[in-house]
Formats: sequence, C-alpha cells, structure tokens
Amino acid sequence: LAGELMPAGMTLDIVDWREVPVFDADQLAQGLPPSVALLRERVRRADGVLIATPEYNFSIPGGLKNLLDWLSRGDDQPWAHKPVAIFSASPGPLGGARVQYDLRKVMLFLNATVLVKPEVFIGSAAAKFDAEGRCTDDTTRKFVAAQLVAFEQWIAGMARMRAGG
Repeated sequence: LAGELMPAGMTLDIVDWREVPVFDADQLAQGLPPSVALLRERVRRADGVLIATPEYNFSIPGGLKNLLDWLSRGDDQPWAHKPVAIFSASPGPLGGARVQYDLRKVMLFLNATVLVKPEVFIGSAAAKFDAEGRCTDDTTRKFVAAQLVAFEQWIAGMARMRAGG
C-alpha cells in the first residue's frame, strides 16, 4: 500500500527480519549477529523509516519488538534523530491504536523522531484489502497517502534542522 502511494521521489526498501535471532545478551556480548549488523546499517542509511505493523495482544508483535531490541544495542544508535512514521492495521475497530501507542513509547526511548500527525489506524482491515493484499478502500488510501506526504515533509524538515538551516 505505502509503495503505491508514496510521493514521487520517495522509495520503499522493505526489511525482512526473519534472519534476526531472538535477543540474547550472551550472544550480544560476543558481537552483533551479521543479520542485525546489516539491518542496523540499513536503518542508519535510510532518510526515514516507515513502520507498518499489526497489533498482537493489545501491543507490539514479538518479532518487531525483538528487532527493535537488537537494533538499539551499541553506542552508535541508528535510531538517533531518525524520522519515523507508523501505521497499523487490525481486524478490530481500533485499527491497531494500542500498538502505535506502545511503539511510540519505545521509539521515543530510542531517540527517534516520530511523525505525530496524521495518524493512520486501519480498522476492520479484512474488509479493506482484497485477497492479494491490495487496499480497495478509497478512504484508507487517502489517509495513507496523506501520511506519506507529511512524512516526506517531516524527513526534509529534519534534514534541514540537522544541516543547521
């Protein structure tokens, strides 16, 4: 959905984190696993990070939280001042609101700069996507497109601030 609706000039690089092991401090003491080191560099190089997530058991899915735990390790924080936007989808009516609130707290701790508005919560998601996963709901598409425009502006504004202008 986001890839279809991004403003011209924005690109989407989808992260697959299935190779990331369960966080283990003993393993960390021996060094970052290669899959984690690679993802940390991808986050560091990105102009911004869009997190699209479902809500599991009223909060952050375990795999996503595990990924954030790994990526946050080390003195060279890839999340520091990184523009982040979040959207969520859920079969329930709240559209993943609880996952976003919890995720925003985690990202705040990681010193990321999360886009505040517009928020996108895709409730009753099963009725808004077809069997191939394409969004068929015009209102949802408009909300996501508006968030992506705001995110593009947020990234540009953050870059100007970092450059001192």
